[in-house]
Amino acid sequence: MAENKENIQIRLPDGTALSVDAGGTVADVAANIGPGLAAAALAGKRNGALVDLTELVADGDEIELITDSSPEGLDIIRHSTAHIMAQAVAELYPGTRFGIGPTIEDGFYYDFELPKALSTDDLPAIEKKMKEIIKRKERFGRREVSRDEALAEFKNGDQTYKLELINDLEDPTLSVYQQDSFIDLCRGPHIPHTGRIKAFKLLKVAGAYWRGDEHRPMLTRVYGTAFAKKADLKAYLERLEEAERRDHRTLGQRLDLFHIDEAVGPGLPLWHPKGALLRKIVEDYWRDKHLASGYELVLTPHIARVGLCETSGHRDFYSENMYAPMEVESSEYIVKPMNCPLHMQIYRSNPRSYRDLPIRWAELGTVYRYERSGVLHGLLRVRGFTQDDAHIFCRPDQLQDEIKKVIGMVLDVLPTFGFTEYDIYLSTRPEKYVGALDKWELATEALAESLKACGLDFQIDPGEGVFYGPKIDIKIKDAIGRAWQCTTIQVDFNLPERFDITYKGEDNQDHQPIMIHRALLGSLERFVGCLIEHYAGAFPLWLAPVQAVIIPIADRHNDYAHSVKEKLVAAGLRATVDERSESMNRKIRDNQLQKVPYMLVVGDRESEAQEAAVRLRDGTDLGSLAVAEVVSAMKAEAEAKALESRLG
Repeated sequence: MAENKENIQIRLPDGTALSVDAGGTVADVAANIGPGLAAAALAGKRNGALVDLTELVADGDEIELITDSSPEGLDIIRHSTAHIMAQAVAELYPGTRFGIGPTIEDGFYYDFELPKALSTDDLPAIEKKMKEIIKRKERFGRREVSRDEALAEFKNGDQTYKLELINDLEDPTLSVYQQDSFIDLCRGPHIPHTGRIKAFKLLKVAGAYWRGDEHRPMLTRVYGTAFAKKADLKAYLERLEEAERRDHRTLGQRLDLFHIDEAVGPGLPLWHPKGALLRKIVEDYWRDKHLASGYELVLTPHIARVGLCETSGHRDFYSENMYAPMEVESSEYIVKPMNCPLHMQIYRSNPRSYRDLPIRWAELGTVYRYERSGVLHGLLRVRGFTQDDAHIFCRPDQLQDEIKKVIGMVLDVLPTFGFTEYDIYLSTRPEKYVGALDKWELATEALAESLKACGLDFQIDPGEGVFYGPKIDIKIKDAIGRAWQCTTIQVDFNLPERFDITYKGEDNQDHQPIMIHRALLGSLERFVGCLIEHYAGAFPLWLAPVQAVIIPIADRHNDYAHSVKEKLVAAGLRATVDERSESMNRKIRDNQLQKVPYMLVVGDRESEAQEAAVRLRDGTDLGSLAVAEVVSAMKAEAEAKALESRLG
């Protein structure tokens, strides 16, 4: 006769009760629900905490099963693939020391100290070894060990980086995972065995300082990705190829927009004439939009006394990103990392009344921040950049209206540049902060209520506010779905207190204004880099540095070509004449590669008829059109800031 086993009751997320054998695991819960879920489950949640399928369950537990259809499941797949990669490296390169191997957006990486230099040419061999490990279906075994046991285990393997991590942990009990002979310090959870990995790819090799400290050893970082399905991996790799085609660093040089010169210094871009003109177009639109929206423009110097950053708190909270002070006539100066302390001094320069508020000041202010060389990336991460910066000083009763006006401006400006999809985050108080909690709550509520009043959906990003206040972050999505940090709206009670700025209220008493820090585009460098990648360099007419090129078929048509150019320029359009001694087809092809929106070919017939043969950069031939018609249509398209051609 079969022995009766004691049953326990667990709950599923929908509230359903389920009976399982005492001593059962999360995997048993999946099996009791059905064979399909048992086969699909990768891990579970026990009372909200992620756990392995081997985790024991207790009476009254709430159990949720994690499959590859959820973001958490995909993260577990990628984390486990990172361990498999580390095991493959251990087998291929004995004596390797291991750093960390976390998941990141779209993939994972692992840091190694290797007995030999590694390059992308070595990745196929590592992938081959990983496939062998996957085929072996090695179990991810979890063990809990004491700190002393963990130290002994990793000391035996000469794993100095793991020993450092263990010594930094305060937990008396740690967990390790083991596949075959490979052991790693890890919280988990992991997939049941290596055979559950179906689609992965190693992507690149880079250098990374241990724990991000430039004074520590440089390790080899191998990046990879993994997906639940091969089709998803294929689609992702195709997106990477498209992103590479749009890389603003390559296009920036090919289109002669900018470059970064080692003789000048990393993270300090040099803008070429066409790139500088593109920036001017963006800046002119920015200034016009701000003046029309009730802002006043201000300008501040690039350096200031260190005392301003001490008063603002930036020297205490932001020193690692600031350059060292310089001595000028026995006083310490610093290149400014922020514009806001200088705007505070402008506010302090005159008495203010409640009738003066709100005050809206905007500046395209260049700032300098010490970014480590490992994170610099073209225009997207630089050391000197121009902020689209503005500060609003208002009364408490004006706060929500001002935030809503900023949001309205965002929803007007960003679509003009072609960005219509956003992810919006409300970032709340971080661990390291200044100011009273009640003011933090008031500021956070004002931001949340303003977003709701504008009918915008948003996510809470816990602890990601800046040290002086909560903020709204708006991330735009580009043509291939990538998110870019762009707009930031921050409420700040701290700086008005630190700088002791006031206004006279209706009661003739001094009151402190509330300050809103606000950027619509972010840094101009980053925004232009984003524009280049969004449009793959093929800017809409209003943004294109060169809007039209006139191509004379022969030298005898040069005079007529210049007369056409003059008509375009007189209409406020940007045009050039291509007088090179090349064939017409070569000129057309070259200007298409330069992404010029319109090419106007002129020869004998066009000269006689006062026409131009119009071609678009995508190869479309619109035939011969009257020059006056072309000029009128292009002018209307540019003034409307249309995103597509209106000719043809």
